[in-house]
Parts: sequence; C-alpha cells; structure tokens
Amino acid sequence: MANRAERRAKAKGKGIPQQYDSTNGRGRKGMIDEQQLQERSVRIAEGKKGPWKPTSSEIEAEEHAMDTDPNDFDPPAVRAPHSARNWARLVSWVVIVVSAMFFFVVMWLPNHPDWAILVVSGVFALGVLSLFFTAGNPKNNPNLDQNGTAV
Repeated sequence: MANRAERRAKAKGKGIPQQYDSTNGRGRKGMIDEQQLQERSVRIAEGKKGPWKPTSSEIEAEEHAMDTDPNDFDPPAVRAPHSARNWARLVSWVVIVVSAMFFFVVMWLPNHPDWAILVVSGVFALGVLSLFFTAGNPKNNPNLDQNGTAV
C-alpha cells in the first residue's frame, strides 16, 4: 500500500482531482458537449448545415434612433388635456398644489385648530392617491424612447 506522499504525488500528476473528474481518468471522446449541442441546435434553427466555420462577412447593424422627429427642435412642453383621464389627472394635480399651499398656510399661521391641519393633509393625500387611478399605461408614455429612457 502506498504511503500518503506517494498518493499525493500520483494525484498531482493526473491534473484534475478525482472528486472533480467526471471522466474518471478517461479522455473526453464520446462524452456529450452541451455547448456544442446548443450551438448546433441554433444553427439548425437558422437553417444552416454542417459545423460552424468562421466567415469574414460583415454584419450591417441597424441603428435604432429615437422615435422622435430630429427636426422637431421645439416640441410642445405642455399639451392640453384631450380625454377624461387627462382632465382628472389635471384636477388631481390642482388639488395637490392647492392643498400644499393651504398646508403651509395652516401650519405657519397661529391659532388654527388641529382638525384644519388634518383636513388639509387628508385632501393632499387624496390628491396623491387619485394620481394612481388617473395615471395612464406606462407603455404609452410619450416621454420615453423605445429603450425606456426619459427624453
């Protein structure tokens, strides 16, 4: 029986430790190569035959510009509401701004009851919550380009 030093020297000569060697010391011939199978399936799906060979063809990349008109240098910053949802959103923002102004008035002027602060805070909270119900579909946001970046 070999001693420990001889077993370690023999293990170093093999290369891959036995617990990690799925080939058990044999060559890889006959084993399934997952990466090669996946590449082959992609090539078959593309309608190409045979193994992959490098080519020197150039692929023309399409440039995806923003969907906005590059000649439109001054787009309208604010558009008039054109639907009931847009009018409701406008009313929500007006409620938020007016209640915020009343909140500062009630907070800093003396001799106002606590219920006034609570009412103004509640109206502000209702205005903010109403924005969730009047918000449109985020996929149709005109302020985003095709990649979802704000413009």
